[in-house]
Amino acid sequence: MPPRNPRHKNSKTKRKPYQGKARKESRIPLDPAYLVQRPLLSGNYGSHPVAKLKSTTKHPTVFRKRIASVDSSAAHGDVVKVVADNGEIIGYGVWNPRAEATIRILSWGDTLPDVHWWSKTLSNAVELRKNQLKLPQSTEAYRVINAEGDGLPGLVVDVYKDILSVQTYTLAMYQRAEAIAKELAKLMDVPHWVVRTGPKSFDQEGFVAEGFESGNVPSSIRIKEGNALFEIHPFEGHKTGFFCDQRENRLQLAKFCGGKDVLDLCCYSGGFAVNAGLGGAKRITAVDLDEEAIEIAKRNANINKVKAKFLHVDAFIYMREMQKNKKKFDVIILDPPKLIRSRDETHDGQNKYFDLNQLAASIIKPGGLLLTCSCSGLLSMNDFTMTVRAATADANPRLLFRSGAGGDHPVQMNCLESEYLKCLWMQMQS
Repeated sequence: MPPRNPRHKNSKTKRKPYQGKARKESRIPLDPAYLVQRPLLSGNYGSHPVAKLKSTTKHPTVFRKRIASVDSSAAHGDVVKVVADNGEIIGYGVWNPRAEATIRILSWGDTLPDVHWWSKTLSNAVELRKNQLKLPQSTEAYRVINAEGDGLPGLVVDVYKDILSVQTYTLAMYQRAEAIAKELAKLMDVPHWVVRTGPKSFDQEGFVAEGFESGNVPSSIRIKEGNALFEIHPFEGHKTGFFCDQRENRLQLAKFCGGKDVLDLCCYSGGFAVNAGLGGAKRITAVDLDEEAIEIAKRNANINKVKAKFLHVDAFIYMREMQKNKKKFDVIILDPPKLIRSRDETHDGQNKYFDLNQLAASIIKPGGLLLTCSCSGLLSMNDFTMTVRAATADANPRLLFRSGAGGDHPVQMNCLESEYLKCLWMQMQS
């Protein structure tokens, strides 16, 4: 469990009022006194510090340059009342002066994010997955909280059978992670939970913190997804330990693989490779640069009695070798990690997508399928499509359909850039 020391907020040290971008904090990690767990209760009407913006907004992320001033009483992770320069109330959000995304709005208008609000927001998220999407009938792994899509920016929660895997991307959500995990565990009747921080918590939010968990959490668990079984290690791996966002795409892919020679590039834990095998693939080759991922993928293939060749090698190098040897495949899955993490990386990242797809198209047989994916939220579906079109032009492709994450990854219409996963299903005709 995390420490339970009294919050530093009670200190008598005076803080200067925040004046927009004029004040930037030290890049020394945040005082651990601010990292203790907090209850979901966030005070009463009129008791919150006020953050004044230069103009109104309907976007849940408020960047530093948009802020005019904030009351000096606001401490890291506090809920603040957000108002426009003319005094109009915008909503309530959480405050972190160390982050460029300085305020994350939770509720709009004069709705206070109190205990009732938190309970209702979490209950609505569970209701969508269980009773509307009916996900427990087809899978034991799915997303329960999808950040802005569920009105909780900075928070992602996946359920893996008996374990909730919580990942926090903001200081405020880390401070409330234990209370959230316990409430969700009660709502879903799940006995275990694990909390992990995002990989960029220091760079983006200015804090460093260890993960923590409930008691007696198993080190691994097997979940069923469709007809496949996967072993998940909640304390290891990328993100929350497994990529639930590709679930529908994995199941769809199996329909294209009967009797085919399949190449799974950037295979991670082998989700596409396993489904290709269950779909009757004649031959499967899976490639990843992460040696640990390859070992996980091998275990998943063995669990499902799928025969596949797993290679620890860079996808670029492998495809160039196949190109040199004139080796071609019937089906290729290209699902690289995020290649664009900031707007400054957009150009270089787009070039990498171009190079990867150009190589992949060159080693597909005429009539073969390329499933190419991007998980870079800063690259729109249209820009990704145009990049892939240019990269694969020599293969005379036709687009069969486009897809993304399932309904357990909802997207708020006022935050469309959070629709990060984009998949193109293309048939190469020459």
